[in-house]
Amino acid sequence: MSATASIQLPAGRQGPGPTPSALVDALDLVVARRAGSRLPGERPAPGVGMGTELSQLRPYQPGDDVRQLDPAATARTGIPHVRLHVPERLLTTWLALDVSPSMAFGTADRLKADVAEGVVSVVGRLAIRRGGRVALLTSGGPSDRFLPPRSGRGALVRLARVLAEGVAADGAGDEAGLARTLARLGRIARQPGLVVVVSDFRGPRTWRRPLAALGNRHSLLAIEIRDPREASLPEVGHLALVDPETGRRVEVDSSDGRLRERYAAAERAEREAVAADLRRGRAEHVVLSTAGPWLKALGRSLR
Repeated sequence: MSATASIQLPAGRQGPGPTPSALVDALDLVVARRAGSRLPGERPAPGVGMGTELSQLRPYQPGDDVRQLDPAATARTGIPHVRLHVPERLLTTWLALDVSPSMAFGTADRLKADVAEGVVSVVGRLAIRRGGRVALLTSGGPSDRFLPPRSGRGALVRLARVLAEGVAADGAGDEAGLARTLARLGRIARQPGLVVVVSDFRGPRTWRRPLAALGNRHSLLAIEIRDPREASLPEVGHLALVDPETGRRVEVDSSDGRLRERYAAAERAEREAVAADLRRGRAEHVVLSTAGPWLKALGRSLR
């Protein structure tokens, strides 16, 4: 990749792959249930109107919506009755997307950025299905992007445009970006909604406090994306490793068995620490891989 600070498509990008409608449909209700504690109805809007929670059952009056007639009460009393419901707030889904350089890594079917693109696209489609709204904030790049909440097809077009920009170039990452983005999200997302954080959660875990603050107000879903090669160091002799976030270079001898063991142990400990921090932040933690069908894995994890 280029060493410039501009956002660009990473070399070798494959895209998220197919997203069958049947699998997306199956995820619809699953995601809705995960947001259930914050879905409309728990915090009703003023007055009465369309919704799922019954507010009042009373005799029909001229001007009432005939679609609200209650057949059971009408048959029981012989007088037309209508059901009035507590109006529901539309759910807003907030997407926090990591576009740091480490997301351009991938040694299996696709890059981590490809999986992230698929997740954002699918969640965006689900978010607007019932008239809800979707918003996007990016982190980890030279500049943060913010798309305010919108509904309808236009919202998906805006998401696609940002996703097409790709991730930050090597060495142009911002390790504090995710923490800053989550803190910003906490300031602007006033009403309870669904927050979906899509990241590989690499680097300093400065995001712990703002994530926990979000978990106190919103339904929180943390989607961690990994690549199989990150779990272990291959035995291929002398290696020059470069940190994509900082550009720092390290040379190692991968033929050293003890070095490979220490690397694997450190990686396991780091992933366990991330998982523990996400649990403490009240986030539902889902792990996806660059290998295999990520959409099926997402569906299995959210059952």
